[in-house]
Amino acid sequence: MTWTPDTTEARLDRLESLDAIRQLVAKYCLALDMRDLDALCGLFPEDVRVSRDASGRRALKVWFDETLREQFTGTAHVTGNHIIEFDDPDRARGLVYSRNEHETGDEWVIMTMIYWDRYERIDGAWLFRRRLPLYWYATDLNAPPIGDRKMRWPDREAYDGGYAHFFPSWERFWSDDYVRDSEVPAPAPLDGFLARMAPDDEQISVRVR
Repeated sequence: MTWTPDTTEARLDRLESLDAIRQLVAKYCLALDMRDLDALCGLFPEDVRVSRDASGRRALKVWFDETLREQFTGTAHVTGNHIIEFDDPDRARGLVYSRNEHETGDEWVIMTMIYWDRYERIDGAWLFRRRLPLYWYATDLNAPPIGDRKMRWPDREAYDGGYAHFFPSWERFWSDDYVRDSEVPAPAPLDGFLARMAPDDEQISVRVR
């Protein structure tokens, strides 16, 4: 079910919301890279779920602190393609590509990934309800990650980051019964492109570290 603005005011609100959500993503990158965890956690709602047993901005701040101190000396996140679609005036989903560089100990690790986002407007401000990271690879700058298990951090066992397998189309494309010469359905409606491509993501999780 998609939402379509049906008045001039609603259409203007949608345009303003699109810009606010794009700014939200940019603010996330800056706050994360500059280690301003208060600013970073302020981009999420007060009741954000952090794990099965923890929620709230304070718990999220502890989680970010542990993750960043354990694995990264410095980082730079640069985002690119960004698709945003609305479920209703105050809830949206998004997909944004991110190219990241990490100083980790005495090594330099580059990464390409996608964030699968849920956004929510609360008290007039757009926030992240959820960010699901989908990783394609992480590897030393001089070691292209050819083959499986492309997440290759120093001194850690390689693993798969869920980048392509999150989308049913990936498995379908490579299956033995894939039919190349078939009818193409009508294009997805406004705010329906991501909903058509992606699975129900509520129960999906991806290894972060």
